[in-house]
Amino acid sequence: MRILGIDYGDARTGLSVSDPSGFLAGSPRVIHEWNYDKLLDALTDFVAAHAIDEIVLGWPKNMDGSIGPRAQKCEALADALRARTGLPVTLWDERRTTVAAHEILHQSGKKAKKHRQTVDAVAASLILQGYLDWKRTQNTPT
Repeated sequence: MRILGIDYGDARTGLSVSDPSGFLAGSPRVIHEWNYDKLLDALTDFVAAHAIDEIVLGWPKNMDGSIGPRAQKCEALADALRARTGLPVTLWDERRTTVAAHEILHQSGKKAKKHRQTVDAVAASLILQGYLDWKRTQNTPT
């Protein structure tokens, strides 16, 4: 089962795809697209081309857990992806993933100016890996 993790942004949208077993997030990449309709087309094409079975979309709640304008945009994208692909789309709390992604890039020696190019892909991998880890604990007998 291949699961697609998405970190949705206005200019750059990060993607990460799980391995077939659904154990590890990998294959990070970024779609550079400002136009919402073109982004939706690109995501739909990506899902079809990579035989995706499920989507997990970062849901940027406010730190107090409330839903702001950015989270509402993600909810709308989730609805559009469900309608276009027929796949289940899970909204996943992504608070602090971008901060963690910047930290990972910094620790790996990337200069701060270069972070912008890859931070969304790293954030998508963190979103997806968090979801995969959670899914595994849900399927473990207690």
